[in-house]
Amino acid sequence: MSRVVVLGAGMVGSVIAADLAADPGLDVTIADISEGALTRAGERAGGRVKVLRADLSQASAVMDAVRQADMVVGALSSRFGYGALSAVIDAGKNYCDISFMEEDFLSLAARARAKGVTAVTDCGVAPGMSNILAAKGAAMLDSCEKIEIYVGGLPRERRWPFEYKAGFAPADVIEEYTRPARLVEGGRVVVKEALSEPELMDFEGVGTLEAFNTDGLRSLIETVGKRFGVPTMKEQTLRYPGHIALMRVMRETGLFSKETIEVGGAKVRPLDVTSALLFPKWTYAPGEEDLTVMRVTATGVRGGARESHTWDLLDFYEKASGATSMSRTTAFPCAIVARAILAGRFREPGVHAPETLADTPGMVEHIMAELSARGVVYRYTRREG
Repeated sequence: MSRVVVLGAGMVGSVIAADLAADPGLDVTIADISEGALTRAGERAGGRVKVLRADLSQASAVMDAVRQADMVVGALSSRFGYGALSAVIDAGKNYCDISFMEEDFLSLAARARAKGVTAVTDCGVAPGMSNILAAKGAAMLDSCEKIEIYVGGLPRERRWPFEYKAGFAPADVIEEYTRPARLVEGGRVVVKEALSEPELMDFEGVGTLEAFNTDGLRSLIETVGKRFGVPTMKEQTLRYPGHIALMRVMRETGLFSKETIEVGGAKVRPLDVTSALLFPKWTYAPGEEDLTVMRVTATGVRGGARESHTWDLLDFYEKASGATSMSRTTAFPCAIVARAILAGRFREPGVHAPETLADTPGMVEHIMAELSARGVVYRYTRREG
């Protein structure tokens, strides 16, 4: 029996652990500092996972947690992602991770190769499936001219004033609204303000949404962009109309600032105050339904004719398990790839962005089939002209 350790028992980590624990050949442990999160994760998995209380912000605690593991899966918030990846590599363990870390994870590739470690990062829905499908689409064309990614996690019921709730760590959502967005225009990398260039788009089954720039391309710029010479690439986040304007007002007011200010003799960070007030309102209540919508399109030329390849996802909260759509669509790709690494289906020392998986024959088809078996279905469309 193979031993798997999941780092992080939040919404996504608990679904990863439950999915892996359904395999009788896996002995699964989930680690977190929160006893409440560990209890909920154990209940979600029907008691089939072991729980370990550990402060995973500390490299030594991560190394202790994974010491006996055959495979490690990361589901920590972005601020702990890089440190956990580094510690897992130092422990010599293979890794699959969904953390939206700000740091350049590819900078650890040489260390991973030296340790014989295979690590796949950003392996969720977006980043993750968006990267894999972008690479797949570009490879299907003789010349890829444009890659466009649109993605959002939303509550099924719109409620004033935010028209939004967070399907993952709220702190990571604010990071999306403040981190400068990198896009590719005219073959050059350009940097634009997050929340910029809003546009309205219609999506079947959802209605009209607004799209805006966020820093979602990440590794795709260096991998797919340069490999296939794609001159235009962008990823935009989707929200219900009205949310962007409110977030821009909050940001410009300084409410997302990490710089300390003095108020009534006390020193505080505006972000900490905003988080304390905002996050409870952005948290899904038990049984509250959400949805995930994503579109990935690669456009270019094949055989002398213009064509495009598009994958559309529209996924909803699963009532039977009580799992949010965002947790399902993020967790399942990570769990599927973790199994593939463990089984030797993908085993190449180094740190890999998820689009690398598209180069392994049959891997994209395997992932899509496994997702479909779990009820997460990507609809493919090929258009000419």
